Amino acid sequence: MLSLDTLDLMKKLTQAMGISGDEKEVSQLLQVAYAPYADELIFDNLGSVFALKKSKNPQALTVMVAGHMDEVGFIVNSINEKGSLGISPVGGWWSQVLLSQRVIVKTRDNKKIKGTIGSIPPHLLSEKDRNAPIEIKHMLVDIGCSSKAEVEALNIGMGCSMIIDGPFEVLQNGQRLMSKAWDNRYGCILGVELLKALKDIELDVHVVIGATVQEEVGTRGAQTSTYKIKPDMAIVLDCSPANDASGDKDGFGQLGQGPLVRFIDANYLPHRGFLEHYMDLLDREKIPYQFYQSLGGTDAGTIHKQFAGIPTLTQCICARNLHSNSTIIDAQDYLHARTAVLKMLESLNSVTIETIKKANQ
Repeated sequence: MLSLDTLDLMKKLTQAMGISGDEKEVSQLLQVAYAPYADELIFDNLGSVFALKKSKNPQALTVMVAGHMDEVGFIVNSINEKGSLGISPVGGWWSQVLLSQRVIVKTRDNKKIKGTIGSIPPHLLSEKDRNAPIEIKHMLVDIGCSSKAEVEALNIGMGCSMIIDGPFEVLQNGQRLMSKAWDNRYGCILGVELLKALKDIELDVHVVIGATVQEEVGTRGAQTSTYKIKPDMAIVLDCSPANDASGDKDGFGQLGQGPLVRFIDANYLPHRGFLEHYMDLLDREKIPYQFYQSLGGTDAGTIHKQFAGIPTLTQCICARNLHSNSTIIDAQDYLHARTAVLKMLESLNSVTIETIKKANQ
C-alpha cells in the first residue's frame, strides 16, 4: 500500500494550481522536494525544472526522466457588466464535463477565488436547447460578484488562470485515488520518489529527473528542456486514458493491470531497442504490465526527434476520467510503475545504452 508520505506528496502536488504557461506554484513545490536529493537544479527559460543526480563515472552518459507539471485549465477572456467571466480553454476539454463545476480563479496577486461555471436550469430551456451541448465559448463563470468593477477590485483580469476544483480523495479500501490533475502530477510525484529512492544508490549514468511545462498545449517545454539537458536517452512519465469502466476487458487501458507498454500513439513510435529492453526488465522483475495504444501523445513525441534522435521510452499508467477534475488512478499501478522505473535506471550503463541504440541500426 501507499505510505503516508506518498499520500501526502500526492495530495500536495495534485492540489497545486498550474495550468499550461502558469506552472510556477507546481515548480516551487518541486524545487523544495528535489533539493535534498539533487546535486544541481536545472531550468530552461520556459519554467521546466530538473534535478541532476551525478554519477561518479567520469565517462557517464545522461538519462533524462521527464514528467510534465502543467494541467488543463482556462484563462479569463472577458468580464461582463454583471460580473461574469468568459473563459478560453487551455488544453483539451470536453464541454460536457464542465457545467455547474466549481472553479478556482487565481488573481494577479496570486490569491485564489472560488466560483462556478454557471448553468441554466432546464425549466428555462426549450427542448431543443436542452438537447444541445453548450460550447465553452458560451459558458460564464460566476464568482459571486455583481459588477465588472467588483471583479476588477479582486485583481482579476484578462489572462488570469482558472482550474476546475477537484479535491484529492482516497476511495474505497485505499486502492483507487481520485483528484484533478493526475495528468500529469503522476509524473511529478513519481520523479520526486525516484530521487528519494536513488539517494544512496550509485549509478553508472547521470540521471536528470524533473518536469516540463506546456505539454498540454504542444509539448513545448519538452523541446526546450531537451536542448538544455542534451540527454543520451529519455524516459517520459505520463498519465494515459483508461478504457475499462464499461467492463470491456479488451479495451486499451485497464486500471490495476500495471504500467503501460505504449507501442504507438499520435506523435511517437517507441525506439524498438529501448522497448524490448523495458519488456525484458518487466518480465525479469515479474512486474505486471499491459500493452497500450493511444490517439493522443506525450512529451516523448518531441524529445525523441531532437538532435540526431534520442532513444525514448514512455512509462505511463492509465487513469479514468482524464482531463476532468475527477480523474482516478490505481494505487498498485503507481507502485508497480515506481518499481519499474527504478529498476530501469539501475539497469542502464554505457554498454547497455550503446547496445540499445544499435538495436535500431
